[in-house]
Amino acid sequence: MKEIGFVDSTQEYKDLADSVKFLVCKRKIELKTYDERLRLIGSGRSAYVFKLPHVQKAIKVFYPPFEHLAKLEAEIYDRLAGSSYFPTLYEVGTNYFVMDYIDGKTLFQCMLEGRRIRRRHIVEVDKAIAFARENDLNPSDIHLHNLLLTKDDTMKVIDVARYKQTKNCTQWKDLKQAFDRYYSRWFFPKKLPAFCLNTISKVYKKRAGQYKTDSLISP
Repeated sequence: MKEIGFVDSTQEYKDLADSVKFLVCKRKIELKTYDERLRLIGSGRSAYVFKLPHVQKAIKVFYPPFEHLAKLEAEIYDRLAGSSYFPTLYEVGTNYFVMDYIDGKTLFQCMLEGRRIRRRHIVEVDKAIAFARENDLNPSDIHLHNLLLTKDDTMKVIDVARYKQTKNCTQWKDLKQAFDRYYSRWFFPKKLPAFCLNTISKVYKKRAGQYKTDSLISP
């Protein structure tokens, strides 16, 4: 049953996106206010993501000056339609789009909580990447925060805005190597503290020449 006042329509999406207000604070963009019907579920370099009320959908709202990325990323999701490894796109606006809400944990969260990541999960991500390449995309910026393990124990891939980049991104290749060399070994701990994971990520990005202070915030 839907909440009174929410009709799951284009106008409603726009009104909810317009309710999201941002504040510039010390050269950073912070979330100021948003409609109380929304539930904040994640944030990143250019947007905040909210769960919509009483439907299995999420709305991603981009803040200045990244509003143009809404249509860019939506176009990429549209090209990925037909694959079960990516969320379905429903609506796109000036600074937002609406997609499936994925009920699950990021691989980052799985490692924090000690939920085991298995070889078949890695294989599923490989299949998602292969599908994207078959559709003339170049999967990039694939890391622990944008790989989701669902409650059904299947993988979903999100945050595809950089899939049109031309550079050769080795992040997923490097993650797979780390899985084989370390994580898959019986003696390697399956539960790690956040400071350890964040430190490894920062060291990796510095060595790769990709480190930025506005790195992705964990949902």
